[in-house]
Amino acid sequence: MSTAIKPSELVLEPQNNERLAKLCGQFDEHLRKIEQSLGMEIKNRGNHFWLHGEEQSIQLARVVLNDLYEDTKNSGINAIEVHFALQKAGIEVTMSDEARAATAKVIPIKTRGGIIKAIGVNQQSYLNAIANHDINFGIGPAGTGKTYLAVACAVDALDKQLVQRIILVRPAVEAGERLGFLPGDLAQKIDPYLRPLYDALYEMLGNERVTKLMERNVIEVAPLAYMRGRTLSEAFVILDEAQNTTREQMRMFLTRIGFGSKAVINGDVSQVDLPRGQHSGLRHVAKILRNIEGISFTQFEARDVVRHPLVQRIVNAYESYDSIEAAKYEAVDDA
Repeated sequence: MSTAIKPSELVLEPQNNERLAKLCGQFDEHLRKIEQSLGMEIKNRGNHFWLHGEEQSIQLARVVLNDLYEDTKNSGINAIEVHFALQKAGIEVTMSDEARAATAKVIPIKTRGGIIKAIGVNQQSYLNAIANHDINFGIGPAGTGKTYLAVACAVDALDKQLVQRIILVRPAVEAGERLGFLPGDLAQKIDPYLRPLYDALYEMLGNERVTKLMERNVIEVAPLAYMRGRTLSEAFVILDEAQNTTREQMRMFLTRIGFGSKAVINGDVSQVDLPRGQHSGLRHVAKILRNIEGISFTQFEARDVVRHPLVQRIVNAYESYDSIEAAKYEAVDDA
């Protein structure tokens, strides 16, 4: 348990009133958010900050304030960034020296929308894996940044001319819904399911550039069924919501990969929406390809969730419930 200590002073350099105003927020709202989250008190005069609280809270506050002040060099600070900084600090302070050294080697990704940094060990491992493997799997709860980081890597690869195009793929399966009931042609029916991929592209490239690249087929967004019979060469291919692929679809997709291509396959095996009796291709492939050289698997956990703090608690609650239910079924089977 942390112990209370005397107020600790933190001096942020260089002193810059504009940057300090960004850091503190309107009416010091950012400082109040940090205080509330860490159960401590922060007072400041100019670039001198005094941190009152328990030792661990002070340590976390130092990391958060330093990181946020560094970010004020290029842009302003909002409530979401304060939340992410708190989450990132909580992960980094508790990780081992070896893990912290490994994360420091990952270079942030620069996009039109800003600099994208990984939060925590698993996101860092994920970025490293994508950089060093041609086929990569990201498996874990929603909100852990799997899709967003994969799109960032794809945009980065396109900008550096490492690939000629980006192909974003998703199975057209959702929770009990049927595409036939939706209005419009097939493209219009599919678009809502691909919205998370569009949103990430628009943020990183801007609406106008995305539209032009799609018109030239440099960026292609398609349902999984359209991949059959194709060979995807010199492309960065992302298969999202892969838990909703069947075993046959997963095999079909993986055998589409051509020379000069990189593939990222993401999904959450706790949210399978396939019809009853059909088995998830993502669950299956994780068993049979995990030890194949050149293929990477990154397993995300509830602590990697980078959405509202309640999402992390919700994921933990569901995982605990699922574990109890699984144990009950195992007990019945043993009997």
